[in-house]
Amino acid sequence: MNSILIKNILVNNCIQDILIEGDKISKISKDINFVASRIIDGQKMAAIPGFVNMHTHAAMTLMRGIGEDMSLMDWIYNKIWPVEKRLDDELVYWGTKLACLEMIKSGTVCFNDQYWNLSAAVEAVSEMGLRSIQPYVVLDLMDESRHDEIKKGCERALEESAKWGEMNKFAIGVHAPYSVSEKMIRWSSDFARKNGLFLHIHLSETEVENADSVKLHGVSPTKYLQKLGVLGPEVIAAHCLWLDDDDIRILADNNVKAVHNINSNLKLASGYMFRYNEMRDAGVTVTLGTDGCASSNNLDMIEVMKTTALMQKAWRKDPTAMPLDELFTLATENGGKALGLKTGKLQEGYYADLSLIKLNTVAFTPNIDFLANLVYSAHGDCIDTLICNGQILMENRICAQENDILENVNRLYKKLL
Repeated sequence: MNSILIKNILVNNCIQDILIEGDKISKISKDINFVASRIIDGQKMAAIPGFVNMHTHAAMTLMRGIGEDMSLMDWIYNKIWPVEKRLDDELVYWGTKLACLEMIKSGTVCFNDQYWNLSAAVEAVSEMGLRSIQPYVVLDLMDESRHDEIKKGCERALEESAKWGEMNKFAIGVHAPYSVSEKMIRWSSDFARKNGLFLHIHLSETEVENADSVKLHGVSPTKYLQKLGVLGPEVIAAHCLWLDDDDIRILADNNVKAVHNINSNLKLASGYMFRYNEMRDAGVTVTLGTDGCASSNNLDMIEVMKTTALMQKAWRKDPTAMPLDELFTLATENGGKALGLKTGKLQEGYYADLSLIKLNTVAFTPNIDFLANLVYSAHGDCIDTLICNGQILMENRICAQENDILENVNRLYKKLL
């Protein structure tokens, strides 16, 4: 069995050793005596659990810089969807590999995706060594003539997912209540429950979306989904910006997981008053995501943490809002809980999904408060080494596939323009 022993590394403000055997953390303590396959000197370094990016569209790395300074609906309908019609397997494969590279280099070990050309995306993620949730996208634009094709696509993808292995899990990705018909939402929900799958959906991202829902259905998007019988513990709802008290109670009662994507929300001017305290107090599991690179421009979860904290403090006019320990949990442990995976914690028996950070740098000097330095001083490039599932995917900031990925993306992206 492959094993890694990390010696004398800072873990939760204590110098300890970490023993990895196979894909799990088997022991964390001082002075571990074990003949490991590989020994890493952890002096002047710190270990943190890998980040869990709970909402993104990985291959949108290809669209970094497309559609700047546009409102959400204009951006989606007039820029992004027309460009996406030109996607093919090769583009999605290399775009997803670029996303994985960026996530590896900024400390993410697991991500919840929602994009096209599933087989190409899964092939890319498998080769890069990360964990992912890969939904089949359901988007009918209220056109019933698309239903048979979508249903057959879901069924084929479910069958193919049996060959994916443990690192990639299949799910259903309903785009949004404003873009998917009632019939297709109901069918997708039933299909997900019948097959024990997550259902990933955009929810209440903009004020206009809420207003339109009230005009069309008489209720908010959350209450509309409740009326359809869709909400349940398998639902992962991205954005959740425009929720009233009843909406929050409904999400809590149905054990729906919420994903906050502050950088994308700010850039598209969708909103900023994410009601984290209210959701937390009601019992909603809240997680963090970057969204895709076409709207957030990067996949850096450290930047997401910083912006999340600053905005919570600012709009609440309360500098004590979003304490560091709580914030860090949203980016790590809560993601693992939401996905039912033993990741996001440095704990014996959990997956060996972790990052090593060099401390002899400007951002961590002086190292009075490690988490404060990580969130408010550092950036994703503070990650020196990333281990996922017990495999070293990056060391000394070197990834074996990096040059090949960059060259191929630069060769291909113009096909989209």
